[in-house]
Amino acid sequence: MQAVPGSAPTLINALWPRETGGLLRLALLAFAGSILMALSAKVQVPMWPVPMTMQTFAVLVIAMAYGARLAGATILLYLAEGAIGLPVFASGGGVLYMAGPTGGYLAGFLVAAVLVGWLAERGWDRNVVLTFLANMAGTAIIFALGVAWLSGIVGGLEKAIVAGFQPFIAGAFVKIALAAAVLPLVWKLLPKRSAD
Repeated sequence: MQAVPGSAPTLINALWPRETGGLLRLALLAFAGSILMALSAKVQVPMWPVPMTMQTFAVLVIAMAYGARLAGATILLYLAEGAIGLPVFASGGGVLYMAGPTGGYLAGFLVAAVLVGWLAERGWDRNVVLTFLANMAGTAIIFALGVAWLSGIVGGLEKAIVAGFQPFIAGAFVKIALAAAVLPLVWKLLPKRSAD
């Protein structure tokens, strides 16, 4: 996989250079990311109609660490695992589950992963402020698609905002701040030659 012109190396490329491992490396990273997504779905606070999980945090971290293409492929793999019925989502799996109240949020994971990964490829994962802003943008996409989809299920945008956005605002800011603290810190801890 060639570097995007004008892009910075991603965290995963600094930790495990793309020159080693080839397709096996990409497959292992995507699989590991899909496992992280599944595990993060199980760390949840039960709420209706959508449980609060650590998935948005996992999406942001995967996107920042992997970059746009690998993060997008990882989330697609995760969604495919769920679509075939593996219990990787907060409360199960299957196509019917994906068409339910969480469907828009799941689609938002993919769009957010690509955008946040693209920003990371441009160095937005090295600075707390830029990382925070990138994660805010990714989270906004997840909520926008999630609430839009949910509005068709719960009977209107206002109800969807009350049920699928307002209860999660504080938790979203905590997850955004946590991701914004972790990624730049990991870059700082890397040996200088790995980060360049």
